[in-house]
Amino acid sequence: MEFQNGENVAHASNLLKAQSHIWNHMYSFINSMSLKCVVELGIPDILHNYGKPMSLSKLITSLPIHPSKTCFIYRLMRIMTRSGFFSQQNVTENELEVEYMLTDASMLLLKDNPMSTTPYVCAMLNPIMMNPWHQLSTWLKNDDSTAFETTHKMLLWDYAARDSKFNNLFNKSMACDVELVSDSLIEKCREVFNGLESLVDVGGGLGAMAKTLAKSFSQTEFTVFDLPHVVAGLQGSEKVKYVGGDMFKEIPPTNAILLKWILHNWNDEECVKILKNCKDAIAKKGKEGKVIIIEMVLDTENKDNNESIETQFFYDMLMMVVLTGKERNKKEWIKLISLAGFSDYKITPISGLRSVIEIYP
Repeated sequence: MEFQNGENVAHASNLLKAQSHIWNHMYSFINSMSLKCVVELGIPDILHNYGKPMSLSKLITSLPIHPSKTCFIYRLMRIMTRSGFFSQQNVTENELEVEYMLTDASMLLLKDNPMSTTPYVCAMLNPIMMNPWHQLSTWLKNDDSTAFETTHKMLLWDYAARDSKFNNLFNKSMACDVELVSDSLIEKCREVFNGLESLVDVGGGLGAMAKTLAKSFSQTEFTVFDLPHVVAGLQGSEKVKYVGGDMFKEIPPTNAILLKWILHNWNDEECVKILKNCKDAIAKKGKEGKVIIIEMVLDTENKDNNESIETQFFYDMLMMVVLTGKERNKKEWIKLISLAGFSDYKITPISGLRSVIEIYP
């Protein structure tokens, strides 16, 4: 009887842990929405501009909030501190005397930080991007290409073409990643770009990546190639020009092509079409060239970095819900490269979650 009671106690304990596990996943959106709120209120910039640890009482007086809401800021800061976005000192029973400081994560939320991820936070947590997740099960039961289409009755790119405000927000979110990636790219993979006469940044958006590379590789002529509504009105320079077009139809002739965060947007058939057009664009120059891909290479076998694996899986789901693409492992990348008719490849991991994949005709 004691043995059975022990089993019952253990079983009840496991069920309570399981319930907590479910609740934590069910309510994980609270972290996302709290992060969005902190960004919209400008709390990271307020703390940064103060120049030293800032008490809750001083923070409250600096916020653009209604007087009746001041009592809630402690709870907002508590969960954001728990999530690693702020640190505390002078922790006392008096909540108003608790002092807050920035962490590495919140430094990346400063609006004037060249590496700021604020535009990305605002874009990805915008209702336009969030609402399709409510339709995930509905989408799995119909023949729409994406849950975004199920929600908005059109594809993401068509929506962006029709909504200039969202288009601007989305393009800024894509550009904000450049500083973080480009520093590691230039430091670890400088030889990838050395000696190139010309490079077309396909899907290059506002041109942030091309402009950054142009500063370090003055011998190369850069072209930002994207949809007409994306590059409309953008002013080029002597080293960087903008061209509107459709990568599924034709890509301007060039020695090298850059595809940064492009192929994960599309399914295998679409990727093969893009890569074949890249191959044709290089062939038209009459010289040996290459395609430079900056993407994730899924590594589910790496047991030492569970957080990075989880991030990769999150991105894979994002591609499934919003677009027709996916994140790929090494075997899947090699298959695409082969199907597109390329003869060789080289994969070089860079800082963070991504790798440089060079492929040669």
